[in-house]
Amino acid sequence: MVIYSDNKYEIKKEVINPANPTCNCYSVAKAFTVTAIGMLYDKGLLTPQTLLKDILKSYLPINIDEKWLRVTIHDLLLHKVGFGCGILDIDCDDASLYPTNDYLSIVLNTKLKYEPGTVHQYTDAAYYLLSRVVSELTGMNLAEFLRPILMDTLKFKEFSWSVCPKGHSIGATGLYIRTEDMVKLGILYLNNGLWNNEQIISKEWVNLVLENGYEFKQIGDGWYAKGGMCGQFLMFNFELDKVFAVHSYDDDVRSSLVINI
Repeated sequence: MVIYSDNKYEIKKEVINPANPTCNCYSVAKAFTVTAIGMLYDKGLLTPQTLLKDILKSYLPINIDEKWLRVTIHDLLLHKVGFGCGILDIDCDDASLYPTNDYLSIVLNTKLKYEPGTVHQYTDAAYYLLSRVVSELTGMNLAEFLRPILMDTLKFKEFSWSVCPKGHSIGATGLYIRTEDMVKLGILYLNNGLWNNEQIISKEWVNLVLENGYEFKQIGDGWYAKGGMCGQFLMFNFELDKVFAVHSYDDDVRSSLVINI
């Protein structure tokens, strides 16, 4: 558990139980993907209204469900693609049973049950698509793109991101980091995208994230939070000037408290 407080970058660390130095933050990884999308927004490469089809046009199946042609980046960020169930949830699925090792094909060949933008269905497929958006616009794997801009600048000790069989970062989960590094993302948002006088993401993007609830959700008393399966949390509070991060283990892997944040 790591707490950042009193407008200082001195990190207070409390280890409740011994654990590996680097741990899976599960769905907290999505907040890192949101940050990468923000960097592309700041570069003018996309907006929340950008259509997915315009970025991944070369991968669209011939017989694609026409509802896919209306999916926006905003829909992906909010899990409002139109899925009727979870897709590509690799922490719960047996991926060896997938019909192909081409995860993008699996997702884009899925028939959408709902009109994009109308129904919330939390699923890792949305954030795998965002990972592929980053790859398509930058020519780099999501983790490779973030490393120099975010991880190196914020001086992460080490990190690794699980990849699909084609070598693309999952984007939704599988990010292994130290707790004292996970807390730094919360510090970055607490300081409106600024880190040691360097603007990593724009204040405009921070505002968009918080106004729209792009993974960081308001949970009361001024706190914004993102949770991950098995008890991972990243939280920050502007009024208290505090950030809280925790890696933990709760064997209730589908805990509604965690999944819905």
